[in-house]
Amino acid sequence: MPLHIAYGDPAALRARCEVATVRTTRLEESAYEPGAIIPAGQWHSMTEADVRAVTAPRRPLDSTLVEVVRPSYQEGCELKDLTRPLGDPDAVYLGQALAKPDMTTTTDNYEDGRLIGLHLDNWDKLSYADKHTGRRRLCLNLGPGTRYVILGTIDAQAVCRAIHPNDHSHRYPHTQDFREYVAGGRPIRIIRIRLAPGEGYMAPTEYLLHDGSTEAQDQPSAAAFWLGHWPHGILPSLI
Repeated sequence: MPLHIAYGDPAALRARCEVATVRTTRLEESAYEPGAIIPAGQWHSMTEADVRAVTAPRRPLDSTLVEVVRPSYQEGCELKDLTRPLGDPDAVYLGQALAKPDMTTTTDNYEDGRLIGLHLDNWDKLSYADKHTGRRRLCLNLGPGTRYVILGTIDAQAVCRAIHPNDHSHRYPHTQDFREYVAGGRPIRIIRIRLAPGEGYMAPTEYLLHDGSTEAQDQPSAAAFWLGHWPHGILPSLI
C-alpha cells in the first residue's frame, strides 16, 4: 500500500506538509554512502492531487498508516514508560538520537559515520509477503528545535516487485531495492511533515522510505523512538 496519512482537516495537513522528489547522491557528496537517496531540489506546497494521493481508505490497515500525533509526555518522566498506556505490552523503547541543525537527512551508519539517506528500517526482518505487517515507529520531538520526518509515497512491496519481478515473493525488501529503483530513473515523490517540540508521528518505517531532517533549522533536535503495534487513533491527532 502507498503512503496513507490519517487526517481530519485537509488544510491542517497542507499547512504541515511539503512535497519533493528524490535523487541518488553523487561521488563528491562524500558525507553520504554511495548511491544514497536524498531529496532533490526544492520543496513545494501540497496540491489537491497530493492530498488525495495520501488520503487513507475508509478502513485503513493500522500497520501501514501514518499519524501526526502529540504523545503525552512531561519533562522528567521516564521515556521508556511513555507507551505503556497505548495497548502494546511488547512495545520497545529504542532510545534517543540528536540531530544537528540544517541536516538534509539525519541517520548515519554507526560503523563509518556516513549518512545513509532515505532508507527502510529492518527491526522486524520481514519477508515480502509480511512486510506490511511490521511494527510502527513512534517518534517524539524533544527539541529544542523543529524537525521533519520525510516519507516516500511508494511502499517497499511495490518497489521490491519492480526490482525483482521474477522472484520478489522470496525476497526481503531492503533499502538497496529503493536505491536501485531510483538509480534506474524511476521517480519517487516524498513528503516531509513538520514536527515542533512535543509533537511526533507514528509511521511504518519498515514499509516506507523515510528519514528525519532538520533542513533550514537553526537549532538541534533530539528525538525519542519506540516500536510497537498500536491501533489507529490511540494518540491525539494534530491534523
